[in-house]
Amino acid sequence: MYRLQLFVCAFAVLVGGCAQAEDNSPAISSAQADFRVITVANGLKHPWSLAFLPDGSYLVSERRGKLWRIAPDGQKTEIIGVPDVYHEGQGGLLDIALAPKFSDGGHVYFSYAATAENNEDIANTEVARAELNLQQNRLTDHQVIFKAQPKVEGANHWGSRLLFAPDGMLHITLGERFDYKEKAQDPTNHLGTTIRIKPDGSVPADNPFADGTQGDPKVFTYGNRNVQGIAVHPETGEIWAHEHGPKGGDEINILKAGANYGWPAVTFGISYWGLEISDKTSAPDMEDPILQWTPSIAPSGMAFYMGDRFPEWKGDLFVGALAHKHLRRLELSGRNVTEEEELLKDAGARIRDVRQGPDGYIYILTDETDGALLRLEPLD
Repeated sequence: MYRLQLFVCAFAVLVGGCAQAEDNSPAISSAQADFRVITVANGLKHPWSLAFLPDGSYLVSERRGKLWRIAPDGQKTEIIGVPDVYHEGQGGLLDIALAPKFSDGGHVYFSYAATAENNEDIANTEVARAELNLQQNRLTDHQVIFKAQPKVEGANHWGSRLLFAPDGMLHITLGERFDYKEKAQDPTNHLGTTIRIKPDGSVPADNPFADGTQGDPKVFTYGNRNVQGIAVHPETGEIWAHEHGPKGGDEINILKAGANYGWPAVTFGISYWGLEISDKTSAPDMEDPILQWTPSIAPSGMAFYMGDRFPEWKGDLFVGALAHKHLRRLELSGRNVTEEEELLKDAGARIRDVRQGPDGYIYILTDETDGALLRLEPLD
């Protein structure tokens, strides 16, 4: 009966019902913690990313190019001043991140798909920052700080996650733009890489290719396919990232400066048409993943949980799944994944983003035509 109740409520969330379900949301049992899912807001059209504002409201991006400020009661207010984006295929307005010392008027960083200035047939990921005026709900002083090169044809594999590391540097994940996978083995371009820059877009002197002789100065790692989850390990300070495989071969990696993560020279996956991409799953001078998923779950969003609301989950890693439509919890022992659990799989929703809020709850975004911002709360 519990599974049926959960499915009915989850379906209602996705079509616009169960809007404020605090009093009647069903209890959900998991291996270590019992919880309920609270709908903070629905009616979002393919939301992509979530950030938490100092006043307790939420900032949510939609792929179509909308940015919303959502009050704790679910009331949505559109943020004006968002630049035009290339909204085709998987492209659009993507990740958002607040500057580490954000305050009213502080910088918001956002990634998005953008065409070339003189050719609308080619595009790639760009990152900009702008000042967010919370009194006027407006972005001002828009500055583009990074443009992925080269711009190419196609509408898939933009990467686009943003992360401020403990040293204050901004990391940007980039896809290999699907049809250009061989470029991922070339660190002199940006396709299939992660980028490390200063908050103003300039190059840190300690970047692995800072002198430009063996790679682009802004490149931090290469040989990546399409990274859409990145997080700092709360104890070690290491940067963990997951990336989409093709048909099979999704990976979790620990990012190291200058390292090659293999795509497409090595992979656990095959092409979407069933053809072999590589006969190798490992090679010298290429980093092996700490975990791979075959079949693919299509991971998106990533967060280490370190809050007190769910003490049973402290130290666990949470990953959204688009294809398999669940929230995956991973128990860790050092760098090893010891257990995995699928949560919310009865809801049938594509989970695009997962974050720990400043209040210690877990928040997720469902990537649907009528998507939702949801909060996981423990049972009293």
